[in-house]
Amino acid sequence: MSVRAEEVLLEDVVDEAGAEAAAVLDTAAAPPRDWLIPAIIGSALMMQTLNATSINNALPAMAQALHVEPLQLNLAITTYLLATAVFLPISGWMADRFGAKKIFMLSMVLFALSSAACGLAHSLMQLVMARLIQGVAGAAMVPVGRLVLLRTTPKNALVSAMSVLMIPAMIGPFIGPILGGAIVTFVGWRWIFFLNLPIAVAAVALVRAYVPDVKEQDPGAIDWRGMILIGVGLAGLIFGFENLGRNVLPPAGVAGLFGAGVAGLGLYALHARATPNAVVDLSILRIPSFQASVVGGFFFRLVPGSMPFLLAMLLQVGFGMSAFAAGTITFISAAGGLTMKTVAPRLLRRFGFRTVLIVNGVISLLSFIACAWFRPDTPHWLIMVALGLGGFFRSLQFTTLNALSYADLSQGQMSRGTTTAAIFQQVVQSVGIGLAASLLRFLMNSRGEAHMTVATVTPVFAIIGGLALISQFWFVTLPRDVGDEMSNRLR
Repeated sequence: MSVRAEEVLLEDVVDEAGAEAAAVLDTAAAPPRDWLIPAIIGSALMMQTLNATSINNALPAMAQALHVEPLQLNLAITTYLLATAVFLPISGWMADRFGAKKIFMLSMVLFALSSAACGLAHSLMQLVMARLIQGVAGAAMVPVGRLVLLRTTPKNALVSAMSVLMIPAMIGPFIGPILGGAIVTFVGWRWIFFLNLPIAVAAVALVRAYVPDVKEQDPGAIDWRGMILIGVGLAGLIFGFENLGRNVLPPAGVAGLFGAGVAGLGLYALHARATPNAVVDLSILRIPSFQASVVGGFFFRLVPGSMPFLLAMLLQVGFGMSAFAAGTITFISAAGGLTMKTVAPRLLRRFGFRTVLIVNGVISLLSFIACAWFRPDTPHWLIMVALGLGGFFRSLQFTTLNALSYADLSQGQMSRGTTTAAIFQQVVQSVGIGLAASLLRFLMNSRGEAHMTVATVTPVFAIIGGLALISQFWFVTLPRDVGDEMSNRLR
């Protein structure tokens, strides 16, 4: 399976100072501090995105080396997602308690060391355990890095700040497919994980030297009961989707996982209503802009959550391409996204958040659905054009959704708002992967096929793209002036 766009994300943020810089993102003309801190934190996040996108092309080789089927590697990926989702709630509390900068640097070191452990794994179980630790580190690295920037950036500079941060962060998706394909083809898949070691050393040194200490806040007592309830709820849902359609557990077992997940989250909702310091603040979901970003964004993120995996299956398994050949095609998607980061502030200032979310969202989903028409004889240049355009528009949607999360939050709500948004984003990665795998398994069974084919994979693009259109319901109900303060929109 693919280590989705944790995309990331992530999956997934940053700084600038001055209205004009926010409008044009002219880093050459802006004072160094306006882009330095976001660029440093973005470079640290590059470690995670490079790891994720490089692994996508390594999955068939990893499966062969570990003597498992490619779909069985879903366990290692889902374990990472589960660890990240379960430990995300505590990341905000730890940042408030011990200092965001300290936790950020510690998480980078732990992520790099656990990556090395992944590269040394000689069995699926060893890989799963290393990915578990890596997920714990990732749970802090992304949201805490984002929190550092939120607390050092004025709201009207946030859009351009996020664009600056995402430029280095997207270098990972840009070079990951080609680099990962080249490493797998010419060196060996283990070196994909070892790459994180020098990146972590450089990132920690830069953060220590240039990123200011964010003032520690009093987070209150940690909500252990809430942690347990939300952990059980997320674990049930994530492993429920992991086993959906895989015939590993009986239907009653899968239903039990979903039941435990729903019960855990339901009990947590009751608990949070009566607990002032609940680990995840559900009350902020009543803010329309935050709800649209998180809940509407949940449906939209089904697309990037499943796309890396589906493309790897289509190009390598369906079309029979090597990992390197597939990487030379799929990297163009990240190239399109990287190009977008330079124009996002201008588009948001010109058209506003609501219009961009509606129009760009439809274009993004149509570009994803278009992958359903790819065939082995489709010219590679045409596939690259479609993926490049899709990457551009999806990246614009990500930037808009991420910035919208904080449009109407106060400074006191930033920490828990970041945690809540990150949990939703992490869960949707599991849902996207689980949904894609389940649809593939269902189509294989319905066609009586023992192995995946082009005809098995391509319909899944259309199905998931159609489901993601549900996101439009939240976008069309937003007020026309939502987010105008952040984008310095001209009227």
